[in-house]
Amino acid sequence: MRIAVIGGGPGGLYFAYLWKKRHPDAEIDLFEQNAAGATWGFGVVFSEQALDFLRADDPETVDAIAPQMESWKNITLNLRGESVEIDGVGFSSIGRLKLLTILQQRVRSVGVTPRFDTVVQSVDQLSGYDLIVAADGLNSMARRNFESALGASVSQSTNKFAWYGTTKTFATLSQTFVKTDRGSFNAHHYRYAKDMSTFLVECDTETWSAYGFADKTIEESQAICEQVFAASLDGHPLISNKSVWRNFPWIWNERWSHGNVVLIGDALHSAHFSIGSGTRLAIEDAIALTKALEAEDGIAAALERYESERKPIVKKLVTAARTSADWYEHFPEHMKLDLMDFAYSYITRSGRIDIARLRAMSPAFMARYDAAKGQA
Repeated sequence: MRIAVIGGGPGGLYFAYLWKKRHPDAEIDLFEQNAAGATWGFGVVFSEQALDFLRADDPETVDAIAPQMESWKNITLNLRGESVEIDGVGFSSIGRLKLLTILQQRVRSVGVTPRFDTVVQSVDQLSGYDLIVAADGLNSMARRNFESALGASVSQSTNKFAWYGTTKTFATLSQTFVKTDRGSFNAHHYRYAKDMSTFLVECDTETWSAYGFADKTIEESQAICEQVFAASLDGHPLISNKSVWRNFPWIWNERWSHGNVVLIGDALHSAHFSIGSGTRLAIEDAIALTKALEAEDGIAAALERYESERKPIVKKLVTAARTSADWYEHFPEHMKLDLMDFAYSYITRSGRIDIARLRAMSPAFMARYDAAKGQA
């Protein structure tokens, strides 16, 4: 089988690696429009059991990635100069470029040579392939080519965000909420290497307008954000990498394939950065697609199986992500709560954690919460 993979992000790379490893005779061409060492953003974050879903089938890749990850057990919330830790909510992180480099090495180890700096402008260019895997991200060319047939929908959250890095490292995944005389900001920050952290700044449209960010250069916006979060940064600078203000895009497709073209990862669906699952979802899509192709004799049947088995799982997580994002759309209002009510509102925002689960998961936090509420 001849397979074309469009996009050299985690999902595209992992699918190419996995299929070629299991089917050495397959012909796979992977096309990536950017250079091998180019990426947007800084670190990516996974839940505590980040790679458990890979270990049973692919321990070698886990062993390549795991030593490069930073891990922690708690979340820290900072509000009005006070802090609270929520225990039992562990995460791991890795630099996005480091992850891509490891996956590029895995792909090459099975005999696939990615074609970097190669733009595929239309799926018509790939007419000789049996299967086209579109892993070409949020702005997917393949999705736009078949938007109507796929039942594609694209919308945006109202909040603005800019994705920075910093040399200040943080003990845990942290959220810092700051109110200024012109509005409210939130920063999502966590270390992804011994000497680097992601520092994603978010604000609502009113704050964004009040600061005149629409007319500011990247450097001017960066300087304002450094000033707003000076206490958190502790003298460290923010670092830009295409750190322009953006609205988070919501991507969803009712149908996951058209003809021999199938979508995976951000080309297919997006999950808000507040739940940190985009990279994992893309890799899990690649695994699910591989297993569906192996389970069916024909490509059409395999693509139907991929969608029918995977879609309910993704839909559940995307629904939770939307609920989480809705909380952030109103975070200035939540900031009016006292610290413990704010923290409780935050940790239960997606609807996946109720009070019983929270008591089992985060006993230290709930003890402090009960004491604050006079329930001890």
